[in-house]
Amino acid sequence: MADEAIFVQSATGVDLTLRLAGPGNRSYAFVIDWHIRLLIAGTWLLIAAYALKLSLSARSPDALVTLLPAAVIYFLYHPILEVAMRGLTPGKRMAGLVLVDRTGGTPGTAALLIRNVFRLIDGLPAFYVVGLVCCIFTAHRVRIGDMAAGTLLVLDDTAAAESLSRLEKLAAGSRLPLDALELVDQILDRWPTLASGNRMQIARSLLARLEPRSAAADDSSLAALSETQLHSRLLALRDGTHV
Repeated sequence: MADEAIFVQSATGVDLTLRLAGPGNRSYAFVIDWHIRLLIAGTWLLIAAYALKLSLSARSPDALVTLLPAAVIYFLYHPILEVAMRGLTPGKRMAGLVLVDRTGGTPGTAALLIRNVFRLIDGLPAFYVVGLVCCIFTAHRVRIGDMAAGTLLVLDDTAAAESLSRLEKLAAGSRLPLDALELVDQILDRWPTLASGNRMQIARSLLARLEPRSAAADDSSLAALSETQLHSRLLALRDGTHV
């Protein structure tokens, strides 16, 4: 039985949930991409035939100019766009999917190219039967190309990805543990929506627990700090700077 989601640990040690795309999601994205590449390739052939007055016959001297661009568009659509869009295609974007590596990061160019080379196998005997069967029965809902490249196709949770990326950047300059850093960042993010008394109480509580004693000694007591001062101290604590 295939898993619906897997849990991985990012470089910061934060657990990341990856919700796996199933055969239905994959098929939907593929059908969208198939129509797009067929439309683009067909449009080029129409332009070549009627606007440029070129022959569409494979035996014609014009064949290289007319048929090669259409073939490139059709057969190299996925590898070119996945590399250029960092794991996305228009179909994947519309279906809410994105390619990631086994740590939840963006796959490298080599991995994306390897994944697409194996389309030759996953597409057998027709209509991606091999690939779909693999997606149904493998633990992480992957096709052979994903196994070879070390990639996963997951539901695209943009907000979670942006939050994780933000936390990773903050962790690089902060001395706080990750759980404390995330808590302080959430309080600062919600600061304008909290009632004045509540946010001051929360800020004093956090500073008393997390701020170095030498920093707290600069003022007679946390109770004497104004709302602006409390906010500044939380910012300094989060960013690893000094007030």
